[in-house]
Amino acid sequence: MKSLFSRKPTGPSYNACAVVTGAGSGIGRSFALELARRHGSVVCADINLAAAQETLELVKKAGASGHAVQCDVGKAEEVENLAEKAETFFSQPATLVINNAGVGLGGKFDELTLDDWKWCADVNLWGVIHGCHYFVPQFKRAGQGAIINVASAASYTAAPEMSAYNVTKAGVLALSETLSAELKKHGVKVNVLCPTLVPTNIIKNGRIPGRYSKLADHALMNYAMTTSDDVARLTLNRLDKGHLYTTPQLDAKLFWVMKRFSPSLYAKFLGLSYGFVK
Repeated sequence: MKSLFSRKPTGPSYNACAVVTGAGSGIGRSFALELARRHGSVVCADINLAAAQETLELVKKAGASGHAVQCDVGKAEEVENLAEKAETFFSQPATLVINNAGVGLGGKFDELTLDDWKWCADVNLWGVIHGCHYFVPQFKRAGQGAIINVASAASYTAAPEMSAYNVTKAGVLALSETLSAELKKHGVKVNVLCPTLVPTNIIKNGRIPGRYSKLADHALMNYAMTTSDDVARLTLNRLDKGHLYTTPQLDAKLFWVMKRFSPSLYAKFLGLSYGFVK
């Protein structure tokens, strides 16, 4: 009888034909490299083609095959093109899509323009909707497949001066929960990632008011409780086990418990804390 410890790990993250958006840096790059280590083939998509190609080279150095595609996930036609290119590259439909591309936006509600809202929603929310729209039908026809949608702890913490970001990430969380229920009978797994601080370029590439940008970037790079590599590894492991939620850090878990236990008390605490800080 073989030892349990000799069994090879299994799940949709292994030997995957995977598409990762926002693969040029941060969590997206970490997902691509971890999938390469799991003997997958990865289509690295990013609005910055040069960054996607850098990730592709790292994927190849890890011994895996891949392809780089320039893609603005806010544009439906570009995501449709991404799905078609991926199927051509893999010689079959993709088996895993990771909707990771995202942007940061901060500021008081009345300081944000409608253009700010549209920019944030186009990438953070519509980018995920587009990714699911073009890959879910493929998964249903195949009777298998997996989706990871990258949201944020902001999807349920509702921190002040992050209204647009919070709303888009809350939409991603709701979409993921809905898809998990709808697609279970079709053999499709869904996981939604809700981290707090992770060292990435989201602040540098986002629209954060000058009074916060340096402080936020410093906190992101120096006080994060985990790394993007650890987050990617944990999320893929939880996907394989069939878990819907991934909250990688202790603070994300604490906020989740606080709000679920007493939403009204949490909202009051948030308002009082903000008033005290201001």
